[in-house]
Amino acid sequence: MCADLNSSWTIGSVEIPTRLVLAPMAGVSVQAFRRQGRRYGAGLVCSEMVSCAGLSHRNERTLGYLRIGRDEHPLAVQIFGSEPGVMAEAARMVEAAGADLVDINFGCPVRKVTKTGAGASLLEEPERTALEVGPRLVEAGAASLTLHPRSAQQMYTGTADHALTAELVELVDVPVVASGDITSRERAASVLEETGCAAVMVGRAAQGNPWAVGEIAGVVDGVPTREDVVAELLLFMRDTVAEMGEQRATGFLKKFYGWYLGRGRFPRPFANELVRLETIGQVEERLFAAAPGASAVLARLEADLPPPENVLLDLPVSIYAGG
Repeated sequence: MCADLNSSWTIGSVEIPTRLVLAPMAGVSVQAFRRQGRRYGAGLVCSEMVSCAGLSHRNERTLGYLRIGRDEHPLAVQIFGSEPGVMAEAARMVEAAGADLVDINFGCPVRKVTKTGAGASLLEEPERTALEVGPRLVEAGAASLTLHPRSAQQMYTGTADHALTAELVELVDVPVVASGDITSRERAASVLEETGCAAVMVGRAAQGNPWAVGEIAGVVDGVPTREDVVAELLLFMRDTVAEMGEQRATGFLKKFYGWYLGRGRFPRPFANELVRLETIGQVEERLFAAAPGASAVLARLEADLPPPENVLLDLPVSIYAGG
């Protein structure tokens, strides 16, 4: 196939404008992260993993993951679980919340997920390799498959074997998304070309680095300035506070400081200094002091944002106020 990252494709009836998918990542893929990915050229964005059991029990924190912004579409919400009936109920809730796609996790290698029988445990039987279970999933109704060709034992080490992706593409007649080691536009194009997959998924390369997403999507050329970095971090912080409330956001955001400010953009001690600050306001003040020109960049970014509109289920108000 022609490796055109900027052409549209479909999953079922859902049209996706580019062949770049922003991966679902636990503790990362919040609404603010997804919105940022859309701005930088991701054609499809995904939520972090949502517990089917949590949805079934109407857990407030879990239900909060079904907060969906109108500017996030097309959006896939990823669920994980091990009991078919509970997972079916969760899928119906995700659809009712307004998600375009329901994504089922078969690959998470993290112990707290696999010990419940979910994630990679769903494939742990010896005969159920990805190449064997893929066609069975399609027979059962799956409209698309995503393959991250590493074993659960590898976790996130080693190299993704996209020869397996090419084999899966040959076995099924639905779009296959290639995940793993997609870190540049050149690499994305070569994986598309060599495997025949429909799209590529970027994950860890996007953490604190929307410019990597933009480079792969072909909408960014060049290295961001310090002012660009600080402005995007501040916008992400404010969007996260609006999403989950300042108390939760204060702790959640700490890991992002190193992601944004690393890669030689700022001295390493600077991110460590921000982590030790007690309030979001103190972090903002310190960031503006480090890059005064960021205020003008931030103002331009905020002026270009669409009005915040969310599709809300009939859920407790506390969920949407950081509860």
